[in-house]
Parts: sequence; C-alpha cells; structure tokens
Amino acid sequence: MDNPQVTNQKPEDVLENPLTHDTKHTETPNKDNYDPVVTDSTTSVPCTSPDQDPGVKTSNKAHEEYKDNVKPIEEGSNLEPDDHGDPDLTLALFGSSEAVQIGCDNILLGEKKPCLKNTEFPMIIPIQRKISEHHVSVINMIDSHETDLKPLDNVIGHLVNESEIHAFIFVVRLGQLTDEDKMGIEWLQRIFGDRVLSFVIILFTHEREEECDTIIDDLKNNSVLEQLLEKCGGRYHICSKNMNKQSEMRELIDRIKQLFTDNNQQFYTREMYKPSGDLPNSENQSGAEREPSIGKTNTEPLGTLIQTDKDKQQLGAVQLIERLQLQGKQLRTADFLKPIVQSQSQQCCAEEELASVFLQKLMMLDYKARCLQSKENNEKHNTQQWNNDSSEDDGDDCDDIFGETAKPSDEKNKLDAVHLLDVQMAVFHCADSFLKQLMVTKLSQCQYALPLLVPNPFTQQIEFPLWTFRQINKSWKTTDDKGKISSKFQPVYKAETPMVAFFRFGPVNSSKSQWINSLINEKHNTFFHRNCPGSSRTRVLMDGLVEIAWYCPSGKETDRFNHCVAFCNLHGDAGANEKQLDILTEMASVNVAILPQLSKDDKSMTKIQNFLKDSKPFICLLTDNDSVLTKIRKGNYKIGLKDRNQSDVFEEIRKAINNGLLSFQSSPIFKLEDVAKYSGISVDEDNDEDLRRGKEAAQQMMSLLQDKDLTEIKESFLPLQGKLWHQWCEKNKELHRPTLGETHKGSNIEKKKSSKQSEMLKIREQQRTSVLSQFIQIFIQNLNSQAENKQSYFLKWLGILLDDYTADSLSALLHQYDEKWSTVLNLKKKQIKSRTAQVELETVSEKLQAATFGLEHILREIGQIFESCSSVKRNKKDMNFDFSSLPSLAAEMMMSGFPLELMDGDAAHVPLIWVTAVLDALIQKLGDQRVYVLSVLGIQSSGKSTMLNAMFGLQFAVSAGRCTRGAFMQLVRVSEEMKAQLKFDYILVVDTEGLRALELAGRSTRNRDNEMATFVVGLGNMTLINIFGENTAEMQDILQIVVQAFMRMKKIRLNPSCMFVHQNVSDVTAGEKNMEGRRRLQEKLDEMTKLAAKEEDRDTEFFSDVITFDVQTDVKYFAQLWEGSPPMAPPNPDYSRNIQELKDTILSKASTSGGIKLSQFKMRISDLWNALLNENFVFSFKNTLEIAVYRQLETKYSDWTWSLRSAMLSIEDKFYNRIANGKIKVQENDLLADMRMTKEKVEKSMMSYFEEDKDKEILCQWRGRFETRINDLHDDLVKGTKRKLDEAIEQKKAREKLDQRRTEYENKLFSRSKELALSLRNTVTDENMLLNKEFDTMWSKWVTEMTKDTPPLKDLNVWEDVTRILSENQELTLVNERFNQKDYKLIVHRSDYCVYMRLKKPLEHSGEAVSSEKTGESSKKSKSGFLPWFGQTFMSGIQYIRGTQKPPENMDLNAECHNLIRHLTQIVIQETEMIMKKSPVGTRGYSNSYIQEITDCVQKSVKQHESMSQKYTLKKEFSIDLSLYVCDIARQMFTELHKEFREANDPRIYLEKQKAQYWNIFENYYKGATTTTILSEFIYSKLGPSILQAVYNKTAIDLAAQMRSDIPALRENRPNLEKHILKSLARKEDFGQYLKYIHNPREHFKQFIKNEVDIYFTKQNKMILKLFKGNLTQKELIVGNAIKTATVEVKSRSGDGNMWFRCFTTTLTDELKLTENSCGDLSEIKDLDFLEKLLSDSLKKGTKLQNSFTSINDMKMCRKSPDEILIDHFCQCCWVQCPFCKAICTHTMEGHPGDHCVPFHRSTGMKGWFYRRTTHLSVDICTTAVASDDVFYPNSSEDTVPFKDYRKGGSKYANWSITPDHAELPYWKWFVCKFQEDLEKYYSKTFQGDGQIPDEWKKYTKRDALDSLDKYM
Repeated sequence: MDNPQVTNQKPEDVLENPLTHDTKHTETPNKDNYDPVVTDSTTSVPCTSPDQDPGVKTSNKAHEEYKDNVKPIEEGSNLEPDDHGDPDLTLALFGSSEAVQIGCDNILLGEKKPCLKNTEFPMIIPIQRKISEHHVSVINMIDSHETDLKPLDNVIGHLVNESEIHAFIFVVRLGQLTDEDKMGIEWLQRIFGDRVLSFVIILFTHEREEECDTIIDDLKNNSVLEQLLEKCGGRYHICSKNMNKQSEMRELIDRIKQLFTDNNQQFYTREMYKPSGDLPNSENQSGAEREPSIGKTNTEPLGTLIQTDKDKQQLGAVQLIERLQLQGKQLRTADFLKPIVQSQSQQCCAEEELASVFLQKLMMLDYKARCLQSKENNEKHNTQQWNNDSSEDDGDDCDDIFGETAKPSDEKNKLDAVHLLDVQMAVFHCADSFLKQLMVTKLSQCQYALPLLVPNPFTQQIEFPLWTFRQINKSWKTTDDKGKISSKFQPVYKAETPMVAFFRFGPVNSSKSQWINSLINEKHNTFFHRNCPGSSRTRVLMDGLVEIAWYCPSGKETDRFNHCVAFCNLHGDAGANEKQLDILTEMASVNVAILPQLSKDDKSMTKIQNFLKDSKPFICLLTDNDSVLTKIRKGNYKIGLKDRNQSDVFEEIRKAINNGLLSFQSSPIFKLEDVAKYSGISVDEDNDEDLRRGKEAAQQMMSLLQDKDLTEIKESFLPLQGKLWHQWCEKNKELHRPTLGETHKGSNIEKKKSSKQSEMLKIREQQRTSVLSQFIQIFIQNLNSQAENKQSYFLKWLGILLDDYTADSLSALLHQYDEKWSTVLNLKKKQIKSRTAQVELETVSEKLQAATFGLEHILREIGQIFESCSSVKRNKKDMNFDFSSLPSLAAEMMMSGFPLELMDGDAAHVPLIWVTAVLDALIQKLGDQRVYVLSVLGIQSSGKSTMLNAMFGLQFAVSAGRCTRGAFMQLVRVSEEMKAQLKFDYILVVDTEGLRALELAGRSTRNRDNEMATFVVGLGNMTLINIFGENTAEMQDILQIVVQAFMRMKKIRLNPSCMFVHQNVSDVTAGEKNMEGRRRLQEKLDEMTKLAAKEEDRDTEFFSDVITFDVQTDVKYFAQLWEGSPPMAPPNPDYSRNIQELKDTILSKASTSGGIKLSQFKMRISDLWNALLNENFVFSFKNTLEIAVYRQLETKYSDWTWSLRSAMLSIEDKFYNRIANGKIKVQENDLLADMRMTKEKVEKSMMSYFEEDKDKEILCQWRGRFETRINDLHDDLVKGTKRKLDEAIEQKKAREKLDQRRTEYENKLFSRSKELALSLRNTVTDENMLLNKEFDTMWSKWVTEMTKDTPPLKDLNVWEDVTRILSENQELTLVNERFNQKDYKLIVHRSDYCVYMRLKKPLEHSGEAVSSEKTGESSKKSKSGFLPWFGQTFMSGIQYIRGTQKPPENMDLNAECHNLIRHLTQIVIQETEMIMKKSPVGTRGYSNSYIQEITDCVQKSVKQHESMSQKYTLKKEFSIDLSLYVCDIARQMFTELHKEFREANDPRIYLEKQKAQYWNIFENYYKGATTTTILSEFIYSKLGPSILQAVYNKTAIDLAAQMRSDIPALRENRPNLEKHILKSLARKEDFGQYLKYIHNPREHFKQFIKNEVDIYFTKQNKMILKLFKGNLTQKELIVGNAIKTATVEVKSRSGDGNMWFRCFTTTLTDELKLTENSCGDLSEIKDLDFLEKLLSDSLKKGTKLQNSFTSINDMKMCRKSPDEILIDHFCQCCWVQCPFCKAICTHTMEGHPGDHCVPFHRSTGMKGWFYRRTTHLSVDICTTAVASDDVFYPNSSEDTVPFKDYRKGGSKYANWSITPDHAELPYWKWFVCKFQEDLEKYYSKTFQGDGQIPDEWKKYTKRDALDSLDKYM
C-alpha cells in the first residue's frame, strides 16, 4: 500500500483541517504537524455517553457529577473544591503499582480509585486530598505507561487542558528498579514532551525503615538509577509504600513547593503538551537501534531513552507486535506445519490470531490470506447505527442525509484495525530464516509482490533478504522477431531482466500499487493497495519498504510485455526514503514517479530534475493533471491521471514503459543478487553467521562439480547408485521371481540361489571398495560437524546450488526431448517407422535422467555406502568414520523436515537395509512415536505433490521437469493441542511417482504400477487416490490398479482407508454435477473390482466389499489449481478451500485411528517389500509385526496356562488328601470354587494385556480366541482333575476292606507287642539278645496267624502270556523265532521296510517326488519321507540304523510306501500306549486280558492298513514284530505297576514294613515308658511320612516354577525351548540325537526337559534342600498349630485321645493324608497336655524329617515330579510337522484354528526327499521350492503338483502355510554340511548331481549356526 494515512475514505495524502467544536479546548492543528492517522473529525474525551455531544462540556458535566457525590473529608482524605476553593497543588503520580500500597490510611491516594460511569480510564480522574494544610489534587496515572497510546492521548489532553500540574511524581520501589520503571520516564517524555522532565520528582518507596539506608549505595552501584536521577535533576524523596506517615508527606509537599520555586513558579501547562498524535508522517519514521529482533520487546537501559521521531515508529512496531501477540517469539517453520485445531477457512479471526491464520492460509496457497479481517473490525462494519426516535420527529431530513454522524463513544477510543501488510511484515520480522524463505516462496506462488528492501523498525537498517529469494523460480516464454517461441525457467535471483521502478514524492491521491497491478495482472492484487480488503487507515511497517514482482510473458499475443520485466514499488514518500530510492533508480531500466502538484521550491523538485536530465527513461504520472501521454524529451514522458479513463491511462503507461525499454537498450539489466553490492544495506546472507557458513560449505562441494558434464556427474561422484546398485536390484528380483533369470528354473535351486547371493555379495564388496568421492566425503563431514541449525542451512544451500547448477542443462535437455518427441510423433502420423528417431529420443531421455541431480541422489549414495558396508560387515577403507553413524544423519535430516527416499524410482527398488536403519535411528532420537501414514497415488503430473505441499507445507519436488520418482516420506509433527483429539504424534506423508509415467513407457510394464500401488496402499493408514480431470476413460487403468491393491490388502488382513480426489474439475459448486460424477465413479469402481477380482482369483463384485467406502463422503472435487492462465495466474482460492476441507476430513477420520508406531511402520515396509519381490504378493506376504506380537502373546499365554496348571496341582494335592482322609465325594463346583481366584487373576491379567499393551490394536484380533483357549484349558483342567479324583475315590472304595484289615492288624500288633513287653519285663536278664529273639519269634507267629487266609500274590510272566496269545493266530514256531531274533526291537529304527512288504503289482517310480522339469517327464526327483519312531527303550541314547541293502524284488518300492508303514507303526504305538495307561494294573493288579487288548489293537490296525493299500501287502512277520515291540513296552510298564500293587496289597509285605515300628513299641513298654509317650511316638511315626509326602508334592510344584525362571530353555514358550534344544544338539554333534529330534520331536523335547531338570538338581542341590526345608518348616508349623487347636478343643469337651486324634485329623484334612483310625485305639491317653508337649517336641527336633531329603532321587516320592509338571506344560501343543522338511508347527495348542506354520523351514533332504529315478537327495528349502516352477508327486500319485500350488497335494499339505521368502536359518545349512555323510548313509542316498550342496553353505561354522539361532529365533 502506498499511503495508509487515510480518514473517512479521503484521497491519499490530501490534508484538510478537522472540524472543531470549542476553541477553548481544541486547537486547529497546524498543517505541518497534522497527522490524519490519529486525528478524528471530533475531539475525543474520556467521559461520554451515547446521548452526549462529545466535547469538553460533557467532560465538565461528568466532573460535576463526581463533585456532587464527594463527602466532606478530614486531613488526608478527599476534599471538595467547592468548599475550599481551588486546590493549592496539582500532582500527577505515575510509575508501577508494585511500588504503592492503596489503603484507607494512604494519605496521598486514599483507599480506592474513583470510578465514573462510562469512563474508560477512571484512574486518571483527579482526586482531591488535604495534606499538610494544602488542598492537593492528585492525578493517579499509575500503570498508565502500559496502556495503548491512541485512546490515552485524548484523555491526557483533556486533563492537561483542565489542570495546571505542579509536579510529576515518579513512584519507584526502592532497590527494585524494573524494566517497566525504566520505561516510565520514556513514556512520560513521549506523552508530555521533553520539558516535562523539569517537573519530575522520583519518589522511592520502601516497606521497612532500614531499606532507606541503601539509597546511597544504590546510587553508587546502579548506573541506570544514577542516570535516571540525573535526568530528573537529582530530585528524589523517600517514603513508606503505604504512604501513611504525615511527616513523610509533609516533606514531599515541601519538596514540591521548592520545585515550584525553582521553576520560577511555573507549572506544567497545555502549551507544553504535545500529544503523541502529533507525530510526523510515518513515512519519515526511522530511528536509533534499540533491539536486534522485533520479536523481543524488552527495552534497553535508560541511557537510550527515546527522544527522536524515529523511535515513535519503533514504538508503533512494538505495539503492533504486542497486538498480534508475537512479542518474545521467534517463529519457526515447524510451528506452522503442524496440523492445528481450528479450521483456517474463516475470513475473519481474533486480532491475536491474525498472524497464525495468515501463515496457515499462506502455507495452503490461499492468496486470500491478505483479505483477512479481525473479528472486532468485522463486527463493527456489520453493526447498523440508528438515530434516536426523537430525531425521527424533530430532525431535518437534509441533516439526516448530509450531516455528520456522531460516532459511538466506545468506538472513539478504539484502535484502528491492523493493516494486513503490517501483519505480513510483522510475521516476517519475527520469523527465523527458514520461515522467511518459506513465506516469500509461498507469496511468490500466490503471485504476490515480495519484500526486496525492508527497513527494520528497531535497528533502522535497510535489510535485503536475498536468502528468501533462493527457492523461487520463474518460467516464461518469449517470441522473437521470426515468431519462434523460446522457454526459460530460472531462479529469480539469477534472472537478468529489465526493471521498472515506481515511487512517489509527497502525498498523492492515486495509488501507484493499483497502477502496477493493472500492468501485471489487473485481476489480481499483486501489490497491496488501499482499496484491498484488509487495508486500514494506519500502517506501521510499510513506509520505506520496497517490494518486487515479475511479469512473465506466456509467448502469446495477449502479453503486456514481450520480455520478463521486474517491477519494484517503493512504499511511502520517496523523499523520506532516499537510500531505497537511490538503489532502485540506479538499477532500474525505467523510472516511474507519481507526483502531486509541486512548487518549484519543493525539495523533491531537485530529484525530479535530476531524473529528467538523466539519459534513463523517466515517466511522470501527474495526479493533478489530465494530459494524455506526452513525450517531454528523449525517453521521458508525462501522463495525467486526473479525471481520466483508467483503461486509457493504463494503455499509455504500458506504451511508455515499452518505449522506454526499447529506446534505452544499454539500460542496466536488473539482477537480484546485484542489490547486495550497494553499501548501507544489510544483506541477510552476509550478516547471519550460520547462513554464511552453510553457503560456504555448499559452495565448497559445488566447486568440485565445475566444468563437469552434467550427464556424467552422477557416474563420477555417485558411483554406488549407478550400474552396481541396479545390477544388485536386478539380481535380487531374479532371486525372488521365477519369471526373471534362471535362478528358479531347472534343478538344484538352492545352488543357483546361493550362487546368485554370492554374486550380490560381490557387488556389495565392489561398492564398498570403490573410491569414496571427495564430494561425498565433504558432504558427510559437513553433516557430522555442523550443529542442527547450521546443518539445515548447509542442506538448504546445497539443494539451492544444485538446482541452480542443473537448471540450464535440464532446460536444454527438456527442449531437446520436446523436439525429438515431436519428430517421432510427426513420423508416426505419416506412418513412417524410424528406428533412428526412436533411439535418439531414448538417448535424450537417458541423458535427462542422468542430468537429474539433487539432494535425494546424494542421500541415495550415502544409503548405498551404508548398505554395502552392512552387507559385508566392514567399513569403507577411505572413510574415517564408522558407517553405522550414517543413518543417524539421515534421521536428523528427516527431523529437520527433509524428505527421505523410501523407494529408489530409478531402480524401482526399496533400499531396505538403509530405510530400516534410518527408521531405527529416528526411533532412537524421537522414541517409538505413533504415526499416521498418509500416502498418495495418481497418474503423473496430476498434482499429487502440489496437493501435499499445500496441505502440510512440505518440500516435495513439484515441477514438471523434476517429477517425483519412486516414493518419499516426510514427517509432520502434530501440535500439542491436536494431540488431545488425535492418538498419534506425527503424520508421516508418503509421496509417490505417478502411475503411467511417460518416461517409463517401453521399459516398464503395468507390473511396476501394480507394485507401487500395492506398496503405497499397504503402507498408508489412508491413501489419497488423485484423479486428474473427469474423463472416466483416463481413470480406468489407474482405478483397476488401485482396486487390485486394496483387494490384496483385504486378503492379507490390512485395512487401510482411501479417499478419491478429483482434481481440475471445472465446476465444483454444481451439486447435481458432483452427484453425477460420484455415480459414475461408483460404477467404474465396481466395474474395476470385477476385473481385479478375476486377476486375484476372487468373486467380489462391489468395491464396498473390498474396503469401507462411502461415495458421498470419501470423494472430494477440487477446483483447478490456477485462477487463470499461467505463468501470471495466482492459485485458485477454491483450490485452497478444497485443500482445507480435505485436510479437515483426513484429520477427522484420523482421529478414530491410533496410527502405527514407527517400529511397526518399519516392519510394514519390510513385509510389503519382501512380499512384492515375489510374484504372488498375497501368497508371499508375511506380517512380521503380527508374527512378533503373536509370539509375545503366546509367551504370555504360556504364563497364564502355567498359573492355571500350577494352581490346579495344589488343588489336586488338597483333594487327594481329603480322599485319603475319608472324604469320598468331590463335586465339580468344589474345584471351580478353589480355582475361581486364580482364574479371575488370569482373566484380569489378560484384560490388562489386551487393553493396555502397546500393540493392543493388533492383539484385539486374537483376544476372543485366546480367551476361549484359556476358558477351555480351565474347564479341561477341572474336568481332568475331577476324573482323576473320581478314580482315586474308586480306588479308595476298593481298598476299604484292605484298610480295615490293616487297622485290625495294627491294633492286634500294638496290643500284643505291649503284652509281650510287659510279660518279659521281669523275666529276661540278657536283654538285647533275648528280647530280639523273643520278639522275632512272636512276630513270625503273629504274621502267619494274621495272613493264613490270604494267598500270596504271584510274580507275573508277561512274555508267556504274549507268546500264548500271539500263537492263537500265528504259528508258535514263527512267534518264538521272531522273539528270539530280536528284530522286533528295530522296527521303529529302520530306514526302509522292504523286509516286511510284498508287492501286489510291479511299481513304477511314483509317489511323493520332486521334478526338476516342468513337463514332468523322465528325470523326476523322488522323495522319501522317513518317520522313525523311538520307543522308551532308547530314550537315554539313540542308535540310528544305517541304510541296509534292499531285496531285489522290492527295489522299486518308493519312499511313500515306507513312509506309510512308518506312520502306521507310529499310530499303533500311540494307540497301544493309551491302552496301557488306561489299564488299572496299579490298583487292581495284572491281568493277561490287557495283553489281549493290545495285540487285538495291533492286528486290527494292520488289517485296516492293508485294506487301503493297493500296491503292497504286509508279511505276517510285521504283525508279530510290531506286537512284540508294543508288548515289550507293556511288559516294562506292567511289571513296575504290578510291583507297586503288590506292595500296597500284599499283607505280608505290608506287615514286614511295620516290624521296626512295633519293635520300638515293644522296647519302650519293656523299658517302662508311659502309654502316652509310646502312643505319641506312634502318632509321630504315622505323621512323619504324611508330612514328608505333602512337602515333596509342594516342593515339586515350587521347583517347577523356579526352574521356569532359572533355566533359560524353560522360560517363555515352546519356540524358546526349541532354540535351546537346537543349541544343545549342535554342541553335542550327535547325529542319533538329531534323528530323534527330526523324526520324533515330542519324545526328544521330553527327554531334553528331563535332562535339564537333572542338571538343575545336580547344580542347585543346596537351593533345593533350602526350598525343601522351608516347605517342611511351614508344614510343621501348620501341624503344630493343629496339635494345639485339637488339645484346646478336646480339653474343653473333656475328651480322650481318640477324640483328640479325630479333631486333629479333621483340622489337617486338606494338608495331610491321615485318617482318624490310622493310629488305632488312643483312648488310654488322658494327659492331653503331655501329649501335646511330646508331639510338639518331636516336631521341633524334626531332625529325622529334615535329614530325610538326601538326594534328588527322593523327589521321586512326590505325586508328580518337576519334570512331569514341566513336560505337561510345554508339550501340550501342536506337534504337526511340515510335510516337506519336518519342521514343527510353532502353535502352542493342539488342534489350533488356522494353518500350521513355522518361521524357518529346512532342507527337504533332511526328511529324505530325493530326485526321482536317482539316488540324489534334495537340497531345496521349502520356502524356495514354493517360489519355483518345480513340481512334486504327492501321496503315491502319478499326478504332479506344482510347488506353487502345494496345497493341492492333499490334506497334509493343504493345512500348511509356507510363504516364499529367503528367511532361512543358517543353522540347518551348517547341519546338512556337517552331517552330510550321516544323512547319506541313513537314507542310502547322496547329495550329488541335482542335490549337490552349494559351496556357500559350507562356509558356515558352528559359531555361525549358533549365532543365527539367537538372531532369528
């Protein structure tokens, strides 16, 4: 704007006198001093009401109102002037309220401030006081210096008119001089003028008397205070803060009187007063430096007190900054890129929000950012002002129309609205360098003029912000004389163009900004002027500002100028801004001045005459002249503006400028950088040290590129990303895709794959050893050595200089490409085929690609340095820092706002190692923050990057010459206020290359687009689908690609959302048209869904079936980007509005999503890319994050199940005790009640885990399943325990008679022992020998007598029963022969079963086999899967059977036949073991019927198997051997159980065990012991074993829990256990153990757990003993308490020993197995206290019990040993093995839902697979095979099944999920190499020919194998 000093719409700079009302109070301002900025048409006063006439009478009336309400006062109180005459003295108090304490005893100020109605500044109303016999009028201006000046001027002006002030009292708190105090004097000078200092007294106040003594010291030590006093003439006084001492006030009055005398009895009058409104024109404002930054408004020390007019401009700037609430702030780019809460679509906002909203709109390319209004101003304009009703009757109509309308009183004191250009410049001054640059770049994109020369209102320096222009580029087209159009694309700082300078002298009534706009673009306000929305009467920061804009021609006839022309506009009076004027006029090609009518003696005329004399063209625009274009002299013109048609004037100006440009060919060419050469101006790039150093560092790098061919620079300086990287990518794709290369064709895929991997490693080594260019070295050094801010400057500079360096060459190449392309098109039209033209076009295209060189390529090179060093695990030799630090540098760049390349667009490959490492570094720096991933898809040049940049203020490349290649990601921080609504910390924006890219046509396929779409859609929480135009045919290809991508996501259970953005829609406001567009899009999406479904082998019909999609809300229509035709068209405001609406919608949808963590995003990238590398994406996709989360869940599940199992074991013990103690009924509810607490605890833990874990969004999908599994396990445990307890009850019932007999035996033995002892007491002399002999004799007699009716139990001979039962169906001689030969013991260890098989017909080589040829012809590979079963005999150590010579007639038997027989053997063993376990031998004794049941099971299974086999029958030797094998297992089991049965049921054995006990009873009685003593020992002898048994049971459970904690292998879940098993196997290197693990993993796991437990027992003997003793002590304590309780209770009931024992056993029912009749008759015990003492003493001694645990073997006494408990816990899981390699499914539950899976598969040769018609074992790994073209022959079939479709091989294949990947475990490669000979001998095959082991496998060591387990498992 040219001159904002306009009132009431008067023309610019036309000065006129204001209306005056009363000359007594208002002077007519002198024209020279008059400032229309602050002078209204009426005089403002403080106290007016709406119905009052403004003026002094109103004020007097108000004053009278005040006087009428004042009461008579005493000394120090308020005084009525009417009663006492005029006051003697008038004082004005000012300063800080902190220095004064208002109160009723405050003599000077009184209790409170008077307040009048409708008074805006009530504190300034004089109050009347009586002090020291003087009538004093006190004007309280305390804190007024903190008030805005404009309304205060009028108030103070009135007071000065009304009052004659004797003294100004400046109140300061003693010893606490603040910044506000320092400002006080400055404020007083500004308001009252310099002469006021003669009337100032400083009043120091204190709270304590002793503070007065410090005043002298303060003056000595505080130079500012001393200066302050000196300024006030050294006058000061001291008083208390509450001003309540009469003596102090009297002294103050005396000082004031003395001051009055010193001032020649003068007081301060209105003649001395010069209101702040009388400031000179703001155009002349500049002043001394006060603050380096406008954002920091603290004042300087008093030494720089404001005294010049320039400081008034500085004050205005400070107040403006405060109004915008920018004080103390330095605005940064990041603050305005964050998504914020409020929508920025509003056109008005609160004044304090103006800066923020302006910037937000500017970032979104909304040029209406400069049309904002503050809400206060907007409401003012929308308010209607109505006259009073009385005026309707009495007023004159003419007066109503033409008379002045009085302004409401509340409006008179209001500040003018903030000028929008002031907002822009205030933000500019408060911004850091990066935000300034971004602002100016956005202003340029909005086609606004840019600040060129900026007066700093604080430093008063003229600043040239060259840095801010560095990222602005302009493009234009020019037409030469021959009509040839040439294009130019240049950064503006390099553009050399003519420049036209506009300026004015003096006040003019015509806006030069409007005239410039009409020259550039009459439809757009390029330069802001007075008539623009957002303009106001006042402006603060504009005068002296020079703005610049460029006119860029389009090469059309409508162009105003034929060449690019710069236009500069100097705001304000040129005469007052001579420095700017001199620079402009010297650099300009044409000068244009707007002039009022000037007199000859006007000082501006000198300047004008100089312009006229100069040879440079000069155009005068005369505001008071109406002449047409007139040539004054050569190159000089004048044009009148007064009362003329503006179109005519515009045309004349344009013509004059064009003439001037043509006539002055030697005129200087304007170049932006040349402005910096002028002295007296401050250049940001020179003054900012960080900026300067960043430039120097970037220039150092650029110096290396000088004189280099641009198309060869990347090859020279960035060699790693060229051919080597592209070769590596190609080989990597060949490695994964069978359709590429030869890797997956033919046989021995693993060898070819290993060879390919070796080649890739060699490429990495070549990359690593290649010379590191100095260019990259310097780049990395700069990143390492620079601080964050300096690093950002360096990177910005490097980007700018690289763009500058490549611009010309790229422009030339693009022009060349355009020519070649046109040639090819013309030849095609003529149907001429020209190979040469096509090759030339391709050559130019390749050069264009090579010449594209930016920061992204440098970062790509660093990524390749890191990847190559990581791959070979060595640093680059010429790199003096570790390569591991590189990702951290890239992470810092991302944090600074730089995009990171996610996918290399040139190689179409994701540098996964690099991207993963950068994200890891980012996580390390930021924490594992949650991000919402927003990605975009669309065709090339459809505005994707522009949309994202506008939405979030990002930095994605957006020019047609530099289209996005690949994919880039950039972080956008979410503001703190938004985090309340959103559940994430950042938005991660992913920008992608366009689909259907023209430059890729011919060398890329649709597959690349599919890959990109799938990758981007999979990454994003939301994907924006960008569609350009409304043509559905154009959409078809991209829509099918997108739909297919979403369909794939649904298959792999990823659920991204999407929105469609229809760009460049001509009429977005037509609702009906939009509805039609939506309908067409919906139809097209459904159509594309059907097409995509066919390709994805699905039957989906509607797009809404693929993804949740609402065509009403998820489709946005965007207006076209430009409002008019480029290059001069500004962005369309509707486009910006559409951007904001889209952003709001995205954030609204995002608020319902938690996003994903950075670590999860990292995994997602890896999963998607690895799946995309394979041909079948869905088939190949593995969700690593889900797998990791699921594994962690299974570990938690293991803990939960352990809690339930261990709790149930304790409950079992309790109920077993109850049953043993006689309770023969257990209800299921009893078990449920006891388990309730544990179950609730587990359920609470589950709920907490699923709801609070960091991965709860992923976990939720499994919650229901795992809750069901826990409930099922709980129910199974309860039912299983109930079943076991019922069996125990049945056994208890079955043994009742036996127990009764035992009780009878014990009673008889007790009484007889007692009788015998008493009878021998007085007869035997030789005690020891005779007593023993006598007792032995009687004992034998007693036992014989008691057992005479019970026959002895026989020993069993199982083999006799087996032979007899088998001979019933087979020949006895054959049975004996097979038994004697012992071949049956090897039946599970055979490598083949030829000896047992007889062919039904000649067999071909069919069955389960692999073919290396797609045709499935002769050279097929046959595989043999072997499943040895190891019986219990071989648990401790396995001996494997080497391959034996097969009988000739059975040579053709294939692996499948042997496998089927082996499977039969396994099933039979499992079934017969179940029969053995169910046989009640332990409780009822052995019966040969059990053997009969076992042999029947064998015969039945064999016959059933033979009936299903069509190729062979089994010889009878097989049935006999299998029967003998299982019966041998039964023999061992039954013998052990029968032994237990005999011990429990044979009375002879039982009584023999009791002999020692009854000998003790006999001996004690013989020695004269009392009955109580003897019976107490007897009770203790029964009690001890029960205590021990309970302690053993408890210790076993505790030990199992302790082992789970202490033994690493038993922590977590089964996969962890398997890892330790594999480590153990590798250390032992025992092939036999490996075979057992491979073929019978469950048994191996059990044996491993047992071994671990045994080792633990050995190592932790002391700890186990301590645990045992602790449990024993606890149990003894329980028993001791039961003894005391029983004694107390029975004594109270006067009971005997029997009652005592019943009470005692009842108390311990749950603790011990102790029935009430187990100790016989105790009625003889009468002294219960003595019994209690004896038993308690026995327990306390407890030596026998303590010593009873001597070794780990004693733990066998427990009901369930620790190893059994742990085996139950770990082995209740899935044991299904992979049908190809026998890897074990990792699911933790048998019969789990879903497929079987395993993270790592093995070589199929480990199971015995071999190539058909050969003896060559297969070396292929399952995950490789399923990606190949090979086939296999499943289930003895002649039909081949491709490995890709392995599920079609049958049920055992169909239930497995095997994804093609390269996640192989080096462990198994080491195993195959280590045990190659053993495997070959075992399977009688060799690893040769097609099965040759790759050489690379042989490089793995055992250490590598073990390390790989830790890394991958």
